[in-house]
Amino acid sequence: MSDLESRFATAADEVKELPERPDNAALLRLYALFKQGSVGDVAGDRPGMMAFVERAKYDAWAELEGMPADEAKQAYVDLVEELKAG
Repeated sequence: MSDLESRFATAADEVKELPERPDNAALLRLYALFKQGSVGDVAGDRPGMMAFVERAKYDAWAELEGMPADEAKQAYVDLVEELKAG
């Protein structure tokens, strides 16, 4: 496992133990970066208008389309560190 992979996995664990719940924008960014780093580009159909949360998650992830996985992982690690710092 590379250093980045290790830091990404650690950040994924640490995000569950943040002292405060991040705001919705930060949560969407965390979700999108995690998915882009672990799965890659978004796939599937965009959820319907009444599926507000699922649609917001899909849209946040779709904004990162084309971002390399390593770049997304590093951005995720950086965001988690920023949130931990308060």
